[in-house]
This record gives sequence, structure tokens and C-alpha cells, in this order.
Amino acid sequence: MKREAVAAGRTVEDAIQAACEQLAAERNRVEIEVLQLPSKRLLGLLGASEAKVRATVEFTAEERADYYLSGILDRMGVSGYALESKAEGEDIDLNIQGENLGLVIGHRGETLDALQYLASLAANRGEESFKHISLDTGDYRKKREKTLYALAKRLALGAVKTKRTTTLEPMNPYERRIIHTAVQQVHGAASWSVGAEPNRRVVIGAEKQHKRTT
Repeated sequence: MKREAVAAGRTVEDAIQAACEQLAAERNRVEIEVLQLPSKRLLGLLGASEAKVRATVEFTAEERADYYLSGILDRMGVSGYALESKAEGEDIDLNIQGENLGLVIGHRGETLDALQYLASLAANRGEESFKHISLDTGDYRKKREKTLYALAKRLALGAVKTKRTTTLEPMNPYERRIIHTAVQQVHGAASWSVGAEPNRRVVIGAEKQHKRTT
């Protein structure tokens, strides 16, 4: 993804500096096209003209995700936030820091998931290798993972003891994997998914009950 800015200044260097500031990019990353050279006032009759340049910068996948996500948050009316990003190999971690960010999380993290999906689309536009985007705020995902893991183990232990099944609320694939992983830690318990997206759910029961359903 490329961004460009056109800026003017008393000199070419002034115009370049102004364009770089618009793009929030370092000078060595920017391609410059001089559109107009400055001219001096001629015999006091004609006005002087400023230098004008067009600056273009190519964003990295991390920068594209950051830039796109910031734009969405601004349009959502989210204020007082800071967006941190860290790239390692094919993984890009984004974290929204701030207070009162419930709007960003949404019901059961649905808004956060949607923002992560959109950031992933922006990051991978034009990329040859897929970049995995992870978006979090206030450690929501870590807390949610811990809660789901504890819930799954408790229900799995109960299923082994009572031989009853429990069907959980609809979850996304990531959360269902957490449930399945936790249930695998309980001997004699099993978990399986039923239904179609976006209402696919996890059922927790005893191993024998699972065998009867397959």
C-alpha cells in the first residue's frame, strides 16, 4: 500500500520536509518527485512561487495494519487510545492501550474479532507471504482464554461424573480450540462441535457419549 502527499515550501527541501511530516515517514523511506521549482519575484512585478513536491512512501504490512486500524478507531469515535504494534517473522501483534475500551471489544469480543479481521486484510494486501494478525486490548484475549479454559475443565470434570452433556454458547474457531484443548486434559471427557457458523457451538460430555454421536 502506497501513500502520497503533495506539499509546498520556500525551498525544495522545505517542501520535502513538509511532505514527510504529512506522511509521518522518515526521509530515507520516501520517493520524491519535484513538481515545481521555486522562483524569485521578477522585477517586483511577478510574485514568487514556492517549490512543490510529491512524496510517496510504501507501507510495510505492520504499518498498513496500524494505519488502517487507527482510521477505523477514529471513525468509531474512540479517543485517548494508543496503538502499539510488534512484528516478529510472519506474526504481527497489535495492542490498543487506553481506558473505557468496551466499545472496541464488543459483545463476547465480536467487535475486536471484526477489527482484527479488517486489520489482517489491510496488512496482507499485496503481500506474497501471509501475515498473521493478532489484536488485543487490555489483555482481553488472555483473560478470556483463562476464563474459557477454567470453564471447560470444570464442565469436563462434571460431565465425567454425571454423564451429562453441556452445550456452550456460540464461539469463534479460536475460542472453540481453547475449549477442546482444555477438555483434552480431563481423562474420560470429550468435546465436539455442532452447528454451522456463526452459531457453531462446543458440546462437552463423556467419551462414551461422544462415541454414540459419531
